Amino acid sequence: MSQFLSERFLVAQIALGIILGVALAVIWPSLAVHTELFGSLFVAALKAAAPLLVFVLVMDAVANHNRAGDARFSPIIWLYLAGTMSAALVALLVSRMWPPEITLLTSSTDLTPPQGLSSVISGLALKVVDNPIKALVSGNFIGVLAWAAALGFALRGVASSTLTALSDVSAAMTQLVRYIIRLAPIGIFGLVAATTAKTGAAALLQYGHLIGLLLLCMVTVALVVNPILVFALTRSNPYPLVLTALRESGVTAFFTRSSAANIPVNLNLCKRLELNPDIYSVSIPLGAAVNMAGAAITITVMTMAAVNTLGIEVSLATALLLCITASLSAGGAAGVAGGSLLLIPLACNLFGISGDVAMQVVAVGFVIGVVQDSAETALNSSTDVVFTAAVSRSFGE
Repeated sequence: MSQFLSERFLVAQIALGIILGVALAVIWPSLAVHTELFGSLFVAALKAAAPLLVFVLVMDAVANHNRAGDARFSPIIWLYLAGTMSAALVALLVSRMWPPEITLLTSSTDLTPPQGLSSVISGLALKVVDNPIKALVSGNFIGVLAWAAALGFALRGVASSTLTALSDVSAAMTQLVRYIIRLAPIGIFGLVAATTAKTGAAALLQYGHLIGLLLLCMVTVALVVNPILVFALTRSNPYPLVLTALRESGVTAFFTRSSAANIPVNLNLCKRLELNPDIYSVSIPLGAAVNMAGAAITITVMTMAAVNTLGIEVSLATALLLCITASLSAGGAAGVAGGSLLLIPLACNLFGISGDVAMQVVAVGFVIGVVQDSAETALNSSTDVVFTAAVSRSFGE
């Protein structure tokens, strides 16, 4: 029993937590609702620790950086771009093969989507120069990365004792986060029990076709597209890595529904995979901010659902433009309140769909969000590990 409780059986403990959570929701739903506190505390702890962890790790990595690692970041960025664009193309093809339609809602929402792609890009640029304290408090990882890298460069050339102390702080912060991750089985038990008790399946059945398409696209990207990209880079069997990332990163991301909260989990997994910390300490938080294959899928499928419902013809040129728009705007999903769903009106504008109708599509997205957002986050977060490991191993590390 003591062996099962050890850290190396964490995935099995999480699986047990999921089973117990579902069982409690079915047997005693009134009690299951109250277990949400466990999940909320776990996610809140991860979200609180993640920005500080990223700040310390990136600052340490840059200050003690080996310049030979510079060449490794270019392939990671290209993989992030290729993965997101490929995801949008997959979503477009699946939506053309099995056209989704939705029943537009009459309810309105007070949410405000971005007015154009330029506003998304300018918003991201402003987050780079955000107040560093504000960036840490609000979880603005673009700003955290920028300030940590700048301070790391400023610390180069200081006394070796200072750099050693910085590395010690980094190690201590990593250990603290490992303590939090050990609480994952309890936290996920609470999340699963409360979510299952409150939502059930009835609210999702009417949107089964749309949910099915979204999940099909995300599974295709995770198990077909990503392995192809990894094989092209490493020339080795990609599935052991892909399945490990899905099992140990994707599962926790699915239930926490937060790429930011899953950063410590991914960093811990990269450490256990014995990857280069100079690479993953930067690539993992960067991926959580800009590697958004799941968001590109959501934007494309939901937009195509609106187009099909309204009977709008889609030309090849417009379809390709939709993929490009979804890919570029997906990188801004983390910086927009409401995530990828609020970027749907931006894509709908390509087809002349009014803002009122587009926001009704967003409302449908929130109805299925318990599945859509979970699967999207699982794909995004696990892909960060897959691409980081692929690049690291392509350099023989």
